[in-house]
Amino acid sequence: MGPAYRMLTPRLVLRCWQPQDAPKLKEAVDSSVEHLRRWLPWAADEPESLERKLERIRRWRGDFDLGLDFVYGVFDLAETRVLGGTGLHNRVGPDAREIGYWVRADSIGNGIATEFSAALTRVAFEVDKVSRVEIHVVVGNGASAAVPRKLGYIHEATLRRPHPGGGPLYDTMTWTMFAEKYPGSPAASQRVEAYGFGGERLL
Repeated sequence: MGPAYRMLTPRLVLRCWQPQDAPKLKEAVDSSVEHLRRWLPWAADEPESLERKLERIRRWRGDFDLGLDFVYGVFDLAETRVLGGTGLHNRVGPDAREIGYWVRADSIGNGIATEFSAALTRVAFEVDKVSRVEIHVVVGNGASAAVPRKLGYIHEATLRRPHPGGGPLYDTMTWTMFAEKYPGSPAASQRVEAYGFGGERLL
């Protein structure tokens, strides 16, 4: 049935990255480097060149098409501005997804992350048919932790300085939602349209 290549919410477009998005991605990250470095290990290598951004998008798209990992850009409705990035990641085991996200510094505080995370939660359970979704949040990042809390996720554990990908070590909260709890969660009421590779409606 899936994956969903494109999603529409009341304020946002979520879609698979394209090469022409590289300048907009670079602008969004470059304008937010100091904020992102505080919470995200990958931001330690920013700012990157435009060529490096193109390489990343090429890898993300390849993994997406092969069903290995699903990384999305978050855009305004006109798709002229990158507001952040997110993904439905396969790194938390079979029959599960992890939602990761970042929002550009000048767009924080207006509910964007909650809106697109709710949409991804719906897609994970209703399109991908997984049994569990996780959101991992660095301890101390109250704004990020508010997202899973608002959507009905449960704080299951706090891991002390996990390091799956190397880089800086942070204590990390794991928030989870299971398929049987999803229908009664706030995430289930999020308005979202989802479309497959050929433009077919999935949700």
